[in-house]
Amino acid sequence: MRLHVDRRHERVLELVRERGSIRVSELAAELGVSAVTLRRDVEALAAQGRVRRLHGAVVWPGDAAGEVGERPQSAESVVIGMIVPTANHVFADIVRGAREAVAAQGGRLVLGVSGYVDTEDPVQAEHLLSGGAQGLLVAPSWSGGVPENGQEKWLLDHDVPAVLVERLAPPGNPAAVLDRVRSDRAHGAAVAVGHFAALGHRRITAVLQEGPHADQITAGYQSAVRALGLDADKGAPTVREHGDYEAGVDHLVAAVKKRGVTAALVHSDEDAIVLVPRLQACGIRVPDDLALIAYEDEVAGLSDVPLTAIAPPTRSVGELAAGLLLQRLAERRSGQKPGPRQHLDLLPELRIRSSCGATPIAE
Repeated sequence: MRLHVDRRHERVLELVRERGSIRVSELAAELGVSAVTLRRDVEALAAQGRVRRLHGAVVWPGDAAGEVGERPQSAESVVIGMIVPTANHVFADIVRGAREAVAAQGGRLVLGVSGYVDTEDPVQAEHLLSGGAQGLLVAPSWSGGVPENGQEKWLLDHDVPAVLVERLAPPGNPAAVLDRVRSDRAHGAAVAVGHFAALGHRRITAVLQEGPHADQITAGYQSAVRALGLDADKGAPTVREHGDYEAGVDHLVAAVKKRGVTAALVHSDEDAIVLVPRLQACGIRVPDDLALIAYEDEVAGLSDVPLTAIAPPTRSVGELAAGLLLQRLAERRSGQKPGPRQHLDLLPELRIRSSCGATPIAE
């Protein structure tokens, strides 16, 4: 159970008083809070003169660094390597969340980019580790979001803690033993379908971009359609190649004009922005003829028709993944038995705007 802020402050003071000095990473792990939360706690207590913040550690007032307990690490001593397929799109926020969490504990995040080339992942890992990275946050370039044909092997060959980010190793795969943090994209798709159903839509389709998230979104869409007793649209969801907007337009036009579809989930929001004027040119107006929800919320609100969107908690994914990795490093340094491995699925939220036909919620 999460401690109330006052009780949490009391526990911080108790632990620092008892030990004289304690690393921020160890303190966060012991209290079970995020790096950002703990940083705020420490800053508040330091402002009151009740503790001192020094080189990634919390020190009891009057104790010089290194005189009590283990010498705190310098700000440069904790180095986390992070490998992502791109530093753009949703990964920009994920990287930002991870960087802030690592910096809050006096560490440094170093980035490697694979460019969606799976053979580049181990190359980037070797580079980061040879440069001093003590642990890895990894979003591998697995085309379907899960490893195939031994793609995970390199991850298990390194003797450093690693956390999967926005990726899944299925049960039975050797990499399933790794910690992971990801958005529950299946849940997000189900939320979109449920919102459409609540607005009275009975036949809903989906147009998805191929890639690591397509299978999860498909599973959530299909599960929600079945659970809500909706009419399944023929051929939905359709998964198209990146950049093939014509396939998406063709599917949606036929769905509306021939199959009575009145609502659609489109991944991603950038794709939805492209599709809306093309649909209008075909005589289909959003939301009058077709209610639309975009998956991702990077630029959805900037569309000519502001797009209702499913928004994954991207920054929180990065923050929690980094916090989990820092916890593993703290366990290793202290020699304590590692806690249970964790698989964390974070739930996206629905942000209502104009494109679904519902009354927009002020942002």
